[in-house]
Amino acid sequence: MPAGPRFSASLATSSADVMEAQRLRYRVFAEEMGARLPDPEHRLDRDRFDAYADHLLVRDTHTGAVVGTYRMLPAREARKLGRLWSEAQFELGVVARLPGLVEVGRACVHPGYRTGAVIGLLWAGLAAYLQGGGYEHVIGCASIPVSEDRVATAGICRLLLRDHLGPPEWRVAPRPPFHLDDVAPARPADVPPLIRGYLRLGARVCGAPAWDPDFRTADLLLLLPMARLDPRWARRLLRP
Repeated sequence: MPAGPRFSASLATSSADVMEAQRLRYRVFAEEMGARLPDPEHRLDRDRFDAYADHLLVRDTHTGAVVGTYRMLPAREARKLGRLWSEAQFELGVVARLPGLVEVGRACVHPGYRTGAVIGLLWAGLAAYLQGGGYEHVIGCASIPVSEDRVATAGICRLLLRDHLGPPEWRVAPRPPFHLDDVAPARPADVPPLIRGYLRLGARVCGAPAWDPDFRTADLLLLLPMARLDPRWARRLLRP
């Protein structure tokens, strides 16, 4: 009999599924990236938003292991907690009140599986979730690692603010800000692949970056109105 697909994507349906996603997130964010997370004893990246969010999982069908994950938090669920996750990083203003809003984040892939197949399934699963749920606006924090000299990070932020800034009504205020004025002029730098993917879909930057001391990243808030979704990229994402 022919072998089945190597990878599969689905939404978490149990607390055990969510814990597998939290364990992978800890593996990537804490052990690989050095983020300071609140539950090192159990080796889980978990917070109070997880119980209200939907979790996309990509599994290796040969082993059953979760090798990629995404978290989607609808605004209607976030209201039960009093805020969206990104409101710790930004004063969102009118963005928080946009209709059909969902916040995405906590995307990661196991270091042994960073291939087109796994990343493609994550994008395809996210696109199907957004379209199937009838969401109108998508926001998320795009994180850029901060190097010791901060110059490369500042260069990426300046590039994105110059070329992909959204309209004034989408402006958000960072808290605390990642300051760009005290950094030397930008030099050429590569935009992280995840951010490039959002921009290809039609996302725009909502303003200056915030500083995340736990993850040691500069975060830019991106906003994608689904009405602006690039149909060519949507077809490519949904194909898997």
